[in-house]
Amino acid sequence: MKMKKYKSNNYDVIVVGAGHAGTEAALAAARMGEKTLLITINLDMVAFMPCNPSVGGPAKGIVVREIDALGGQMGKAIDATYIQMRMLNTGKGPAVRALRAQADKELYHSVMKNTLENQPNLTLRQGMVEELIIEDGVCKGVITDTGASYEAKSVILTAGTSSRGKIIIGELMYSSGPNNSLPSIKLSDNLEKNGFKLTRFKTGTPPRVNKNTINFEKTEEQPGDEKPNHFSFETPDENYLKLKEQLSCWMTYTNEKTHEIIRENLDRAPMFSGIIEGVGPRYCPSIEDKIVRFADKPRHQIFLEPEGRNTQEYYVGDFSTSMPEEVQLDMIHSVAGLENAEMMRPGYAIEYDVIEPWQLKANLETKIIENLFTAGQMNGTSGYEEAAGQGLMAGINAALKNQNKDPFILGRDEAYIGVLIDDLVTKGTNEPYRLLTSRAEYRLILRHDNADLRLTQKGYDLGLISDSRYNEFTKKKEDIKSEFERLSKTMIKPNEKVQDFMVKNNFKKLQDGILAADLLKRPEVHYEDIENFIGSADVDHRVKEQVEITVKYEGYIKKEKANIEHLRKMESKIIPENLDYTKVNSLATEAVQKLEKINPRTIAQASRISGVNPADIGILSVYIERGRIAKKEAQ
Repeated sequence: MKMKKYKSNNYDVIVVGAGHAGTEAALAAARMGEKTLLITINLDMVAFMPCNPSVGGPAKGIVVREIDALGGQMGKAIDATYIQMRMLNTGKGPAVRALRAQADKELYHSVMKNTLENQPNLTLRQGMVEELIIEDGVCKGVITDTGASYEAKSVILTAGTSSRGKIIIGELMYSSGPNNSLPSIKLSDNLEKNGFKLTRFKTGTPPRVNKNTINFEKTEEQPGDEKPNHFSFETPDENYLKLKEQLSCWMTYTNEKTHEIIRENLDRAPMFSGIIEGVGPRYCPSIEDKIVRFADKPRHQIFLEPEGRNTQEYYVGDFSTSMPEEVQLDMIHSVAGLENAEMMRPGYAIEYDVIEPWQLKANLETKIIENLFTAGQMNGTSGYEEAAGQGLMAGINAALKNQNKDPFILGRDEAYIGVLIDDLVTKGTNEPYRLLTSRAEYRLILRHDNADLRLTQKGYDLGLISDSRYNEFTKKKEDIKSEFERLSKTMIKPNEKVQDFMVKNNFKKLQDGILAADLLKRPEVHYEDIENFIGSADVDHRVKEQVEITVKYEGYIKKEKANIEHLRKMESKIIPENLDYTKVNSLATEAVQKLEKINPRTIAQASRISGVNPADIGILSVYIERGRIAKKEAQ
């Protein structure tokens, strides 16, 4: 029987899917004054973590800080629910340092759901969206499986791995979203009907085991940091002085027996038997893929990570698999410390639909349908953090579109979020995209510690940062400036205390006075050393951190800013809309095809498209400067 349709409420913004992208999108739109509906298949899976219950890590941790600096929620939620916090890469430079936290999985979901439920302008509802309402190429709302028709000025799709999701465990296959939730089938069909090109990706998750059956004596403990830290710039400073009771993670290894079990059962491994068609993430391979690709390695690290304070489930990290269940058991029991482990949930692979991201504009609005935005794993990314960053940007831009304001687009020099979105819409991706520090040309500028200095002003201008937080931010900037000036003007004289320090650190004794800033530039000298000589300023530790990094890396930062200035000049060269690239003489055929497909906004974006070479960019620049632009006829 065909479902009878009926008209329900009207909204300014509708967000479909309440994963990490959807929650940030809905909160951003509502906080910018838009009457917002967040509709999702299952309210018990709001901001759920079907894979690793953690937030942050290299590049990703910086994204979480950027989300917070712009007024998003992820940083606050993980600060309230973490069970372990660690700063990674502390032995390296500030450009690659990043926080990583283990989350209490259920508590994180609960905190996020509570935030959504209590957000003004936001309605949270359970339902399955099956169809978009499209009129004259403009998205006007959605229709659910119960026949409810919701109208809106803008719609944001964040359906994630539910999009025609299919779970695979050995020979077993069934239609499902993550963690055995309902899949979204008809929405994908509707997108294809409306002209979108979809592809299939694959991701996976490892087994979970019962803590009470792990022999921790055979594993290596991985405790949290002894020094407190947090993701959100709004976490009260006094919390930085309190060390929360943390739960340890534990490390063990696979061995030759594990590898032998896997090799003997490769004919039953879905990714090798041909059952899995979707493309998996290169940077997070399954354990069976690792054994095949790195056959020379005698062992691989395995991390045992608690899923929360009130559960005995442990996540077997770096052990993602879609092997048959009985093979998974043999694999687990071959690992030191897991010989008698009880498997509570088997690992699985999940295939899902992805909108090929070249079909998106830089503001995450689709090129095919106006007022329709997409974000998260639907756009081809992997990871909660990449999804949340896109969701925030989609929510902001949907609100701005409704308010007839210019789109909000972050440059590659402004944020990792900018790098992420530019990579997606300019280059596309043929595998689940993972953000890495190596993808950012200006990573010395895009640091974990300075996300607020880069982005809080923008968040405030958008209406996502409160006045009280903004006042604290401006004070921090003033404190950094005044303390930097103090170090740049204060002379340290070669007294006995100073000379003893120089000798102790194998420096030459000072012949004359030296500016505090110049002494701090030496790698072995730290801010605390300088304070011992010139006294301490009445500023918090985060100000001191900024001053030390600014002083030590001043030369490198100046060089990077010069490169950024060159990039901005290229970004300012706008390519006219609907330019007919076939009329640009001497452009290579491949360049014409790629430029027509991506339809870049600027010369800089065009220069980043694979297949468009420097000669093509020179020809295109000259053509635009001449001003006689051939445009395509309106479709």
